[in-house]
Amino acid sequence: MELNELMAAADKYIEDNWSQVIDDIASLVEIESVEDLEAAEPGKPFGPGPAEALDEALSIAKRLGFETNNVDGYMGYADLPGATDTQIGLIGHMDVVPAGPGWNFQPFGVSLKDGYLMGRGVLDDKGPSVVALHAMKLLKDQGLDLPYTIRFLFGTNEETGMNDVPYYRERYADPAFLFTPDAEFPVCYGEKGGFDATVVSAPIEGGEFVEFEGGSATNAVAGQAFCIVNRRVDDLPEAEGITVTYLDDDRMRIDAKGKSAHASTPELGKSAIGLLADYVLANGIGNQQERDFLGFVQKVVDFPDGSGVGIATSDEYFGPLTLNGGTIKLEDGRFTQTLDSRWPTSTTPEQITESITAITEPLGASFENTLLMVPFLVKPDSAPIQALLAAYNDVTGEDAEPFTIGGGTYAREFTSGASFGPEMPWLEMPEWVGGIHGPDEGVSDAQLREAFKIYAAALFNLEQIEL
Repeated sequence: MELNELMAAADKYIEDNWSQVIDDIASLVEIESVEDLEAAEPGKPFGPGPAEALDEALSIAKRLGFETNNVDGYMGYADLPGATDTQIGLIGHMDVVPAGPGWNFQPFGVSLKDGYLMGRGVLDDKGPSVVALHAMKLLKDQGLDLPYTIRFLFGTNEETGMNDVPYYRERYADPAFLFTPDAEFPVCYGEKGGFDATVVSAPIEGGEFVEFEGGSATNAVAGQAFCIVNRRVDDLPEAEGITVTYLDDDRMRIDAKGKSAHASTPELGKSAIGLLADYVLANGIGNQQERDFLGFVQKVVDFPDGSGVGIATSDEYFGPLTLNGGTIKLEDGRFTQTLDSRWPTSTTPEQITESITAITEPLGASFENTLLMVPFLVKPDSAPIQALLAAYNDVTGEDAEPFTIGGGTYAREFTSGASFGPEMPWLEMPEWVGGIHGPDEGVSDAQLREAFKIYAAALFNLEQIEL
C-alpha cells in the first residue's frame, strides 16, 4: 500500500466513523478524571476518576479490536501486533486538571458549537488520544503486514507528576520509538532540562514589610503581587501596574499587576513580583536586609534569560536558557523565592547552582534544588523525527520544520520519543474557545480530522523505517 492509498482510506474512515470518534471522546470527557490521592486504593493509585477513565479507554480499544491490558491502574495499553516484538509506541493521558471556575459550557461533557468540541480534555488529552487510537484502527483495517507492533499506552498521572511511567517501565521494555499526541505540530524533538529551586532569606531583623507575597505557581510568571509596609510614605509616584493604598497613618499596601505566562516562555509575561520589587527599591522602602534580598529577586525576575544571575546561555537545539521567579512570600520573618529554569545542553545544574549561590550565600540565604530534569533530545535529522515531520507536511501541504520546547511531556520519560500535535497555536479561534487547563477548553473538529490523517500517516511512515 502507498501513502496516498492510506490517505484515501482515511477519508473514507472519517466519512463512515467520525460520529463514533466523537462519541468515544465524549465518553471519556464525561469522566471527571482528576487525581484524588485521598481516595486512592489498589488498582486505583491516583483515585477513582483516573481509574474509571482508564477502564473506559481500554473498553474503547477492545471494542476497536485491540488486545488490551490494565497495568494495576497505573497505565493500560492496547496492542496491534506486528511481525516482531519491536514496538512503535503512542502515549496519551486519561487524567485531567480540575475544571476550575469560569466555564460557559459543561466541563465534563462534550458540547458541540460551530464546529468546535468543548469540554475538559477535548484537547488535553482525551480528544487527541481517541483520534490517534482510531488512526491505529485504520491501519489495522487495512490488513497490512506490519514489521513492528504498535502499542498505545494510556497514562493516568501526566498532569500531576507522571508517577505512572516508572511503574510501567519497571515491568515492560520501552518502545523503540514513541510519540505523544499532547503538544503542538509539526513535531517537537526535544525538551529543555528543568531546574527548580527555593531560596530562603536569613531571618529579617526589624523589617518594614508586614506582608510580601506574589505569584501562584513556580512554573508561571507572577500576574499579581502585593506588600504591606509598616510605615507610611506620602506622595509616592505613579508607576505602571502599581497601586498604592494607605491603610492608616502607619501602614500602606502596594499592589502590582503584571502579565502571567508559562515559565517556559517568561519573556512573554511581565512579573508582578519584579514590578513590586522595582518599585519599593526605587522608593527607598525596606530596611537594608530586605533591600539586599529584593535586589537578588530583581536579578531573577527582571532578566528572564538568566543574565541577571550569570546563567545566560544557549545551544543550537534549544536556544536560550529561561529563568522565572514564580512565587515570593514573607513568612515567619523570612522571604522565600522560588526559581524555575529551563536549560539547554550548554550548561549544567552544577553551573546554575554555583552562579546563583555566589549571590545568595553572602546574603545568608539558603538554596535548595527542588526539581532536576536533564534535557531530552532526539536529533532532528533522525529517521523517526523525519518520519513524523513528513507525515505532517504531506497531509497539510506545508514545509514546516521540527522544534524544541521548554515544557515537559511524556516523551521525555522514555528512551526515544517526541511530542506530536495536535495543537496548532497559530490558528485563530473564536473568543469563546478556551485553551488547555483553562475554562471552556475547546478544539476544532476540523483540526482533529486533520490530526487523524497525520497520525495515520505517521504510523505508516514509522513502519517503513529501521528502528
